[in-house]
Amino acid sequence: MSNVLIVDDDRQLCQFLTKLISKQGHTGSMAHSISDARAKSRSGDFDLVLLDLELPDGNGLSALADIRLAPSSPEVIIITGTGNIEGAELAFKYGAWDFIPKPPNPNEVILSITRALEYRDEKQAVQLPRLLAREGIVGESPALKTVLELVAQAAANNISVLITGETGTGKEVTARAIHGNSARTDGPFIVVDCASLPESLIESSLFGHEKGAFTGATEKRAGLIKQAESGTLFLDEVGELPPTTQKKFLRVLQEHRFRPVGGVREVHSDFRLIAATNRDLDQMIAGNNFRQDLLYRLRSLSIHLPALCERPSDIMNLTLHHLKQYSDTNGGHALKGCSPDLYEALMAYNWPGNIRELFNALDHALSAAGDSPTLHPIHLPPTIRLPQIRGQLGDYDSTADTPSDLHDSDGNLLPIRDYRDTQMAAAEQTYLMALMRRAGGNIKQACEISGLSKSRLLALLKKYDTPRFRESK
Repeated sequence: MSNVLIVDDDRQLCQFLTKLISKQGHTGSMAHSISDARAKSRSGDFDLVLLDLELPDGNGLSALADIRLAPSSPEVIIITGTGNIEGAELAFKYGAWDFIPKPPNPNEVILSITRALEYRDEKQAVQLPRLLAREGIVGESPALKTVLELVAQAAANNISVLITGETGTGKEVTARAIHGNSARTDGPFIVVDCASLPESLIESSLFGHEKGAFTGATEKRAGLIKQAESGTLFLDEVGELPPTTQKKFLRVLQEHRFRPVGGVREVHSDFRLIAATNRDLDQMIAGNNFRQDLLYRLRSLSIHLPALCERPSDIMNLTLHHLKQYSDTNGGHALKGCSPDLYEALMAYNWPGNIRELFNALDHALSAAGDSPTLHPIHLPPTIRLPQIRGQLGDYDSTADTPSDLHDSDGNLLPIRDYRDTQMAAAEQTYLMALMRRAGGNIKQACEISGLSKSRLLALLKKYDTPRFRESK
């Protein structure tokens, strides 16, 4: 017998599914909102969660990671309205077991539940305790725990891994963690910065060259692929590889054999590949700038790193980690403390440069603080402090108690429904602008961040005539 949590605001459907589940010998519990689902999944011992995407307090996708990281680590089956293809794709990306359209067919529900629970039993039977060495990955947020699960999966086998995420999110640190926890940990970890290699030298750098292969090749040299023998080859910014090199590298991945520049014999190298990029490789494929067959080879396992603004609860831990690291690597520098105001300033900032920008700001603060034992907001760069100052000024705005949009043109107080609709529209407009700036105008990425389906997002963009992001006609 298993415990199943049903999350849906349709109470009749919940009761129907509860009866269906009980006939199979399982116990069903109900939740009717995201907040209720989070609370019950944290405190309950559930084996499976049936989750609707359209809930009164938001999109069910926003709770998916939290639910899967609950103490009992339940499997999740999505049950939602038809036509939500984008929702299904995102649900699978975030670890859902299955996707069932409404109205649910009882036989399909029973079959999906049975298979999910069988998979769960198999997984628990073979799963061995694994202590993952973090290797510099810091944080305890649900988003980061999902990443750590995937790092553990990647470390347990030898498949190729593609790490994606914005600049500064820690792609190389993640790659090192995979290598450090794998069977290849005693082998070399070779980094290739594809963006910084001149195109004329990429092939000789990767494949090596024979003496006299080109002007300046005064001696034979092993390439980076050969140097990664028995270890890991990390291709950073793999999207910058030229098309000709992409084609040659595809064969290297397939056969682990290659010919050095100027050579006549092929060379073998036993290496494990991890690649990383901050670019949308699917979009590059659409523009004929990246090979689709190479992408298939690169992402046998894909790990997407969240932006720092998506995991604000980790900022304090990251700050303490960096200050400790600074103290350890700079002899004679005592470990500095942080004032509460400093944390407020760090939390108020959006961190478009992510962890790298946070660490650079802390280095600036450490330098500015001199011999002071405690870091304060005044030690931070001005650009970091401004959002906090704006927030404080807003708190003391003399007009804040009676905003003008509470009244109509004649000065009469608006009915609560009209006021609520006005504020909701304003909030949606503000959110859409921030969302599209964060996603760089990329609709697919905006859907992933917001949890909205593509059709819903496009409808909102059209509704508010969002500047620079209108649908093409």
